[in-house]
Amino acid sequence: MDPVVVLVFMLTCLVLLSFWRQSSERRNLPPGPTPLPLIGNFLQIDVKNISQSLTKFSKVYGPVFTLYLGMKPTVVLHGYEAVKEALIDHGEMFAGRGSFPMAERLNKGLGIIFSNGSRWKETRCFTVMTLRNLGMGKRSIEDRVQEEAQCLVEELRKTNGSPCDPTFILGCAPCNVICSIIFQNRFDYKDKYFLDFLKKLNENFRILSSPWLQVCNNFPSLIDYCPGSHHTITKNVRYIRSYISEKIKEHQVSLDVANPRDFIDYYLIKLKQSIHNQQSELSLENLTITVSDLFAAGTETTSTMLRYALLLLLKHPHVTAKVQEEIDQVVGRDRSPSMQDRSHMPYTDDTVHEVQRVIKLVPTNMPHAVTNDIKFRDYYIPKGTMVITSLTSVLLDSKEFPNPEVFDPGHFLDKDGNFKKSDYFVPFSIGKRMCAGEGLAHMELFLFLTTILQNFKLKSLVQPKDIDTTPALNGFGSLPPPYKLCFIPV
Repeated sequence: MDPVVVLVFMLTCLVLLSFWRQSSERRNLPPGPTPLPLIGNFLQIDVKNISQSLTKFSKVYGPVFTLYLGMKPTVVLHGYEAVKEALIDHGEMFAGRGSFPMAERLNKGLGIIFSNGSRWKETRCFTVMTLRNLGMGKRSIEDRVQEEAQCLVEELRKTNGSPCDPTFILGCAPCNVICSIIFQNRFDYKDKYFLDFLKKLNENFRILSSPWLQVCNNFPSLIDYCPGSHHTITKNVRYIRSYISEKIKEHQVSLDVANPRDFIDYYLIKLKQSIHNQQSELSLENLTITVSDLFAAGTETTSTMLRYALLLLLKHPHVTAKVQEEIDQVVGRDRSPSMQDRSHMPYTDDTVHEVQRVIKLVPTNMPHAVTNDIKFRDYYIPKGTMVITSLTSVLLDSKEFPNPEVFDPGHFLDKDGNFKKSDYFVPFSIGKRMCAGEGLAHMELFLFLTTILQNFKLKSLVQPKDIDTTPALNGFGSLPPPYKLCFIPV
């Protein structure tokens, strides 16, 4: 038989099989656009702004709908009510981690972010407990952040008011806080190994947020067989984990079980205690990947929000002036800002929240998966189905936040000018998979920003009206465009 005929026949069968599978799967799933064989709804999604595409679909199919990313169905939850109902009311059922092919190849189901089942529960439980032991939510961790804020200020002074790109300076501060928790020690901002480590974290976050990575995650075979920036992620991850592994070896040599110094020590002690427990998911490899997860989640998220915050403050100098006036009134110039000050600084607190709301750092959240078959709003969702929760749709809810697309430090103030909380403030997600370091991130943002504004005036190189705050990348993360500014000492 002619090979061409055989090939055409096989491809036809494959397409028909794909179409049949999609048709049978769709019967009880939420409604959604009709997928094409093999590629699903990919051509209907803007990989440069996925959350915008989800909003358009929700206007047609409602707050719960199905998309096919490649050949697999994905249920999308849009709006506060649907997201809350899934992640809070049915939290255990929606606590699985959905498919993220790039991470699956690198993490092998280990760590705290991309693990599942008992491994995730044990790793997360240990991590949260250990972070508390190391001062998370206590005065001791605040002392570390305040100390790092002063180091950041001293580094900014060295710019002598000249134009500078703040990317790496702002990245050093939150990374050093994580270093002090994980390794016990912080690093000098000029340390070559520290800067290389930071550069690779930053580069990975940018690549993960690129349109190409969204394509790769929809069609995983591209990761294995095509050239592209995803190979840079692999190389960077190997470097980061090699560095972490060396630190772990140093800790194994100097470990004092009676006096744990940092996260690695606590993990090594727990590992010794669990050596005869065959059910334990703890291992040296899991420790390495968990630590790399903590760096990835605790460095680039905060540094990106700090960069975006300064850009928005340059764009809105009247907001900056009001924040600095409040800092002068409450804190003054003779001491460092503290978390106790926050309750007396409603406008500043409001501004910090508004920055996080309007930039929508992780627009579509990390993918979830249902852990068992579930009937959700009259729809049947089979076990293992991937679920995307649009955090953007909650953060930009027009009923909760009038003019939601506008940066308006008034969205979190009541009529008397007091700070007001909102259930719709979900930049770090909600439920069982919400970010374990949310409290630390809020603390860092408040203390780093107020300490910077206490010591410097921000000077833009262009007129405020000419500043573009449109994200440079808007995939996995929402990243600000590159810019320069001057830090003028006051």
